[in-house]
Amino acid sequence: MIFEGQAVKVAVDDAGVATVTLDLVGESVNKFNSLTLNELAEAVTALKHIDDLQGVIFASAKDVFVVGADITEFTSWFKLEDDDLADKLRHAHSIFNDISNLCCPTVAAINGIALGGGMELALACDYRVMASTAKIGLPETQLGIYPGWGGTVRLPRLIGADNACEWICGGAQKRSEDAFKDGVVDAVVPTVKVNESARHLVQQVLDGKLDYHARRDELRAPMEFTPIEKMMVFESVRGVVGAKAGKHYPAPMAAIKTIEKGIGQEMEKALDTEIKGFIKLAKGPVAKSLVNLFLSDQQIKKTAGKYAKNATPVKQAAVLGAGIMGGGVAYQSASKGTPIIMKDIRPEALELGLSEANKLFNGQVERGRLTTEKAFKAMNAIAPALSYGEFDHVDLVVEAVVENVKIKKSVLSEVETKIADDAILTSNTSTISITELAKDLKRPENFCGMHFFNPVHRMPLVEVIRGEKTSDAAIAKTVAYAQAMGKTPVVVNDCPGFLVNRVLFPYFAGFSLMMQEGADFRVVDKTMEKFGWPMGPAYLLDVVGIDTAYHADQVMAEGFPDRMKHEGTNAVDRLFELERFGQKNGKGFYSYEPDRKGKPKKIFNEEIDVLLSSVVVSKSELSEDDIVARMMIPLCIETVRCLEENIVASAAEADMGLIYGIGFPPYLGGALHYLDQMGLQAFCDLADKYSHLGKLYEPTAKMREMAKNNDTYYGA
Repeated sequence: MIFEGQAVKVAVDDAGVATVTLDLVGESVNKFNSLTLNELAEAVTALKHIDDLQGVIFASAKDVFVVGADITEFTSWFKLEDDDLADKLRHAHSIFNDISNLCCPTVAAINGIALGGGMELALACDYRVMASTAKIGLPETQLGIYPGWGGTVRLPRLIGADNACEWICGGAQKRSEDAFKDGVVDAVVPTVKVNESARHLVQQVLDGKLDYHARRDELRAPMEFTPIEKMMVFESVRGVVGAKAGKHYPAPMAAIKTIEKGIGQEMEKALDTEIKGFIKLAKGPVAKSLVNLFLSDQQIKKTAGKYAKNATPVKQAAVLGAGIMGGGVAYQSASKGTPIIMKDIRPEALELGLSEANKLFNGQVERGRLTTEKAFKAMNAIAPALSYGEFDHVDLVVEAVVENVKIKKSVLSEVETKIADDAILTSNTSTISITELAKDLKRPENFCGMHFFNPVHRMPLVEVIRGEKTSDAAIAKTVAYAQAMGKTPVVVNDCPGFLVNRVLFPYFAGFSLMMQEGADFRVVDKTMEKFGWPMGPAYLLDVVGIDTAYHADQVMAEGFPDRMKHEGTNAVDRLFELERFGQKNGKGFYSYEPDRKGKPKKIFNEEIDVLLSSVVVSKSELSEDDIVARMMIPLCIETVRCLEENIVASAAEADMGLIYGIGFPPYLGGALHYLDQMGLQAFCDLADKYSHLGKLYEPTAKMREMAKNNDTYYGA
């Protein structure tokens, strides 16, 4: 052993081949923190002083190679002065350059995940062997930055500028077959053969079958393009990436600019170009927001893990109600390995639920994510039922019947008599109080909310709602089941609408007020989509369902009459009267027709303006800034109220709930991060301009106090 640290070890065999083993003490994965980087530098220095070194293999003692930089530590770099940040990046570059310049062939033995800095370490090696089950990628653009340890320089030289742009700008984790096809790795082997194969590659160089010097010379030199070739490559890439990234996410386009400049430069100059662009992104607001989201996501997963720590797993689940939602819950449970009974009182409803699940499994097969055999096996894990025959073996029930308090209470009371005393009963209600639903139950301690979002298979969030009598054990088991389903659970306390819908309906209320002032819903939709929402409020209401929104609005108005009750008929009321329920019956604010894939395509029909003319009570001229402010202010204030009232436990959980539940623009980092970035005083000043619109636009007393003290929701 020529070097042994807390994260890196180096041993040399009798043939003069060294193995650098990454094994960060006290961690389940390898990651690049300061300790690992510094020890890697020491290890490489030690290698440089070995006489007659024949080869170096970089390997891992863990199930992963390197998952990337330690974000909690790495983000402190972003707060440094530009020159100090540049020095940090140059230090990492110097380590990887030293690896690239070692006097012998180098091979990365990628046994598991190699992301970010982990992939950049592999790129610094001459050759790469990858396990067939491993994944590799440069996900930095998802954090609002781009690779900063040589990735934008080495990858284009290895696989071509166009392929490198796709890898870097997309930020995806790539499977071994794609990595091999694109030329990122030289061999793909079973996991147990990775180190052996890496040693074989070194031997091939020593035997003269591979020329690592020629490979190095090619990868160090500037790339040669004619002006026409360069224009064709980068104009095409810019068009594709720009359309996907949009104006709110600058990192992918910045990466293209850096790659385009760097390919014509010597290695050292190209690395300097990478540093300059990286610093600009790292100092920007989008990187701050997206990194904050990453850290918040880690926090809520850790919190969920604590809840679920002592829970017994759900081995058999059941869902009541077999519509689109019930079918979605059944699919999600079965697809992740938990068998589920799907019960309904109508055979045709069961057929609909099974059809929904089958369609989703077939889609997975068509996309190559599931074999036909596995899809068939998972589909068989869904047991349709018209009676409670097998419910005595169920560990957890999800009630997903119509959003009506009387019907839900009746169904919940009935099923409680059919399940074991320790089974957990949950309701997929979107707005109705869990405490209210529990009033007629014999075991209210075993009851909580489990609110899924539609479509279940796509939406990552599950709200787990604690009622007044809900036990910790019920919460723990429900959280554990949500995690087993591949979802991100957030535990919230009970109130009308809980977290997500309580915050969403003031947003809709802001929209309704503008409609009463003669606003064109298409203009509002386009403005909010331009601001970063995946869909505008009118389109979102159509997707949610006008009937669903109408009933939920009544619940919210009853729960918070001081600010959510409205006078007269608003646009949602009017559409409900007209039985224009949105996508579910083909007409709402927009009309809907199936596209070539059978998905509903929205179409504007001029008759809607006439139908909604009765809700207009005044006329106002609204600028884009007015529209954004009038939509965002109520949403942000209600989010603050949820935090202040302990409906949600932390700013991170509130913001991730909005990101995952309603598509809040990620580049803003969530409502509370958005307030921190704007500054609470600036926000309160803005809200005061719209105070005539009512209590929805009135900041809380604590917000004003925090504004005076320059306090923030996420701390310094």
